[in-house]
Amino acid sequence: MRFWDSSALVPLLAEEAATDAVMSVARQDLELAVWWATPVECASAIARLEREGAPAHRVAEAFSRLDDLARAWIEVQPQDEIRDIARRLMRVHVLRAADALQIAAAYLVAEGRPRTLDLVTLDERVASAARKEGFVVTEPRP
Repeated sequence: MRFWDSSALVPLLAEEAATDAVMSVARQDLELAVWWATPVECASAIARLEREGAPAHRVAEAFSRLDDLARAWIEVQPQDEIRDIARRLMRVHVLRAADALQIAAAYLVAEGRPRTLDLVTLDERVASAARKEGFVVTEPRP
């Protein structure tokens, strides 16, 4: 199992430069864990593509892929422990709130042992913070 940051999921939904590299990682382990708000973050990215003029059929395909993935992944629900961990992470690392919540959710999936979990991300800040916290980090690059 790997924990997937939203930034790494978007290329699975819509064609981007990193799509092939991300698909390669996804094929290695079909069990994905994500944070509870990940579907909203991914929908935001798809909506941005739509506003930027992506064809309607590609937008519809991206939302359909998101729905398919969401039926299969493990979703970490919000809880007080995640909020507490995220608060600490934001004081120690340069992170946005949503990024801190994602890393905190990954910490919970790893049962407090980040070295046991691979975190997949394309976001450099998330990758840096996750590495410093002890996670194994995969950054698929084209």
